Amino acid sequence: MNLGKVPETVLKRSILNQIKHRREEVLVGPGIGEDCSVLTIAEDEVLVMSTDPITGTVQDIGTLAVHITANDIASNGAEIIGIMLTILLPEGTSEADLKAMMQEIEAVCSKLNMDVIGGHTEITKAVNQPIVTVTGVGKMKRCEVIKTAGAKPGQEIVMTKWAGLEGTAIIAAAKEEELKTKYSGSFIEGAKMLIENISVVPEAMVARTAGVTSMHDITEGGIFGALWEIGAASKVGLEVDLKKIPLKQETVEICEFYDINPYMLISSGCMLIITEKANQLVDQLKANGISSAVIGRIIEGNDRIIINEDERRYLEPPKSDELYKVM
Repeated sequence: MNLGKVPETVLKRSILNQIKHRREEVLVGPGIGEDCSVLTIAEDEVLVMSTDPITGTVQDIGTLAVHITANDIASNGAEIIGIMLTILLPEGTSEADLKAMMQEIEAVCSKLNMDVIGGHTEITKAVNQPIVTVTGVGKMKRCEVIKTAGAKPGQEIVMTKWAGLEGTAIIAAAKEEELKTKYSGSFIEGAKMLIENISVVPEAMVARTAGVTSMHDITEGGIFGALWEIGAASKVGLEVDLKKIPLKQETVEICEFYDINPYMLISSGCMLIITEKANQLVDQLKANGISSAVIGRIIEGNDRIIINEDERRYLEPPKSDELYKVM
């Protein structure tokens, strides 16, 4: 496709025709000439908004883009209504590629019961690979807002799924031929399939009914970065047992292959939940088919400590994600 906004025929055929309407809160959605979307909410409700770009990969970019923003919204305890998209594509991108991306995005929206409510699509020389930025909009009761900054000393830290989940899947897909020099095809397929666990919406729905005070999805910077962010936001310390942080063997092997730290690898699909009833929450999550573990506790002060048997180390503010060392 040529530089500039995509033609109206392409917009209708490969974007608008892929989008289905399913949320009654959306009064005005995407359409020719519509530059804004209109949502309605009740008097006692608030809107929760988040935005994120996908820049580190082009594999499954539509799926990742929607899930990452939906996870942010869910981490505040909100129900996601819809997303707005900005899609920037390099010159020469085919309409078939654009249509496939939109079908991918719509499939995730259907699964999560949300709408694409608007956006912008452009072919530009400013990028050399597709960039998708998603802004999500959710709603919830004003009195039920859950913030990252809600952790309190004495509470425990529950982590869902496995550290490095997203990064493992991205690397396995992008570096498949390289990994085949050491690992079997079935092993690599197993690593790639981890991407199917990328949504934290299910655990957020369970947790928000269990009296939790803080939730935070684990993204860039991995589990170590997310732990630091909870401590910094809540102005508390924490102690975490390294051996209690769940890891998949695929993650361990791939991180060893590339000499990267799995605890500092992007981990969308995992969530940190702070609660006074950790074991009860773990049981509730298990009943809903979600694996989780109690990995530590919140303490007074500002020390954020990782314990590995007799060794104690202090966390540092998040640095560049380990994924970029590979990609």
